[in-house]
Amino acid sequence: MTFDILNPKGRGKFLILCDHASNFIPSELDNLGLSGSDLTRHIAWDIGAAGVATELSRLLDSPAILSGTSRLVIDCNRHPTAAALIPEQSDGTEIPANKNISAEERALRIQRWFNPYHDAIEALLDKPRASESRPIVLSVHSMTDNLSGSVRPWQIALSSHTDRSLVDPLLAALRLPADVTVGDNQPYNLDPSFDFSVPFHAMRRNLPHIQVEFRQDQVGNSSGQLEWARRFAKALAISTEGVS
Repeated sequence: MTFDILNPKGRGKFLILCDHASNFIPSELDNLGLSGSDLTRHIAWDIGAAGVATELSRLLDSPAILSGTSRLVIDCNRHPTAAALIPEQSDGTEIPANKNISAEERALRIQRWFNPYHDAIEALLDKPRASESRPIVLSVHSMTDNLSGSVRPWQIALSSHTDRSLVDPLLAALRLPADVTVGDNQPYNLDPSFDFSVPFHAMRRNLPHIQVEFRQDQVGNSSGQLEWARRFAKALAISTEGVS
């Protein structure tokens, strides 16, 4: 399955996306030439993101769509024409089967694993909603606590572009307990020339949107996923009240 849809009839105000939910590599790709241990690392998926997205779908009573294929096969948050769509290396690890792939193989991966996921998101956005409000697109990711020797102190971070209408009140709500380090466009901003999902599905439609990163050591197990989903859902309830 190239994606999973959770709670498709949810009546909440959000549509939750998880571009890097899975580390699954189809058997015909023979692990892309990598060892099994490589596929448990962050290079293959956003560790914990699927669990958080699943809990948020339940807590917010909102549909969620989770990509079912490793981003090493195809990165569902990169533009179809970008070199990074099918990475040849990630965090210093070479991806042997992705080197010098043919145009035909690239087109096949897009057709089999990229397009179905994004077509499903479009279908959910086109589907009539129980309420008249426009959905808030919520994109859930996770980040490592250390990348190439650079330590990430932020337990949670929001990525934005020019629209700060949801980000600023959400940052304030997350910081209110004063017991968590929150990043604002750290370590990543939302870059329409680099990111694909939120720009294509939300910004193109002028929909309200949020992109969040949870640090992987915080959400690496089910208890952490539930704790952070609850914390984030509470902050969302405060910051998006009245948004439509």
